[in-house]
Amino acid sequence: GRTPNPCVRCNQRVKFELLLLKARELGADFLATGHYARTERGDDGQFHLLRGRDPGKDQSYFLFTLTQDQLARVLFPLGGMTKPEVRQLAARFGLRVAEKGESQEICFVPDNDYVRFLEEERGAGLMPGEIVDRAGNVLGRHDGTYRYTVGQRRGLGIAHPHPLYVVGVDAERRQVIVGPKEDLLASGLMATNLTWVIPPVKETIEAACKIRYRHHPVPCTVTVLPGNRAEVRFGEPEKSVTPGQAVVFYAGDEVLGGGWIDTAVNGE
Repeated sequence: GRTPNPCVRCNQRVKFELLLLKARELGADFLATGHYARTERGDDGQFHLLRGRDPGKDQSYFLFTLTQDQLARVLFPLGGMTKPEVRQLAARFGLRVAEKGESQEICFVPDNDYVRFLEEERGAGLMPGEIVDRAGNVLGRHDGTYRYTVGQRRGLGIAHPHPLYVVGVDAERRQVIVGPKEDLLASGLMATNLTWVIPPVKETIEAACKIRYRHHPVPCTVTVLPGNRAEVRFGEPEKSVTPGQAVVFYAGDEVLGGGWIDTAVNGE
């Protein structure tokens, strides 16, 4: 019942872990990638991860799992540039990518049909179940919970006098839970498997957070809990808090760290 974030996992386990090992094997001092992000070494010798200068292309959200050792050996040459500046530079050097269109897909699902990908690679097949409201009333049927994510409105196939949205997915019971738009609002979330670029010195910190890549950072209070967990409270209710996605904490342009959304929190 979770919506994964493969880009963060790939950066953590493939791009930076394996490529840095390969770089070391080749005798290279650094690994350079095209991510729109920046690094900076502080007076204390620790490396800081910062947003890219182009706010529309900033990819620091996907990089919060990088360790100090990794940050010391990576270079982000595009981090101080905007996308138009990069295109101009590519055109000056006669590179074909200067005119390449924007890519929004998962790189290993080029047609963005992740349902087909899951069915072909994992044999997901039809796993029918019920579409229910929060009271448990059956409103319809579905062909597999993996086809749905929190906040989704299209593709429900339900005749209802008011718009309905996916507000939860219970994969164990094979149920897709729907409700009105206001049911998408949450006052906070619980996060697990925290990773800190630089560990916080206090148990409670005021920060800004992003709960998805295209989400604008919003004020929040982060309370660090035992077991590598945190409770995050938003300044104002946020919609579509999706279990399985990453929550990333910022102080201005600096990435403090992040974790994985376990549950949405409603109420005081």
